[in-house]
Amino acid sequence: QVQLVESGGGLVQAGGSLRLSCAASGRTFSRYVTGWFRQAPGKEREFVSAISWSGGSTSYADSVKGRFTISRDNAKNTVLLQMNSLRPEDTAVYYCAGDPGHIFPTVVAGHYDYWGQGTQVTVSS
Repeated sequence: QVQLVESGGGLVQAGGSLRLSCAASGRTFSRYVTGWFRQAPGKEREFVSAISWSGGSTSYADSVKGRFTISRDNAKNTVLLQMNSLRPEDTAVYYCAGDPGHIFPTVVAGHYDYWGQGTQVTVSS
């Protein structure tokens, strides 16, 4: 089926930017809703953003609206998360996930069948 690999994480100072990439191996990934979640130590997994298979519908957590932008390039089986104006509270492991069961973005982690290994994002003050 689908294998997902995140990349682009790293260490950045507050106010800086990072671009996360989610690369998929499956032929059907273009038809999957794709979401980004994050988890900081001692905290629950948190929804960040999601995008429909067509790219026409997106969803963002209130905490990242206006700062993060999700997009996809189905020809390259890739979903991007552009993160600007980063804050220390954005520090977390970021996970890419694929959901074959929905047309529109979903914030429910349990709906996603495929998950990447995660990439660490650390924002220093």
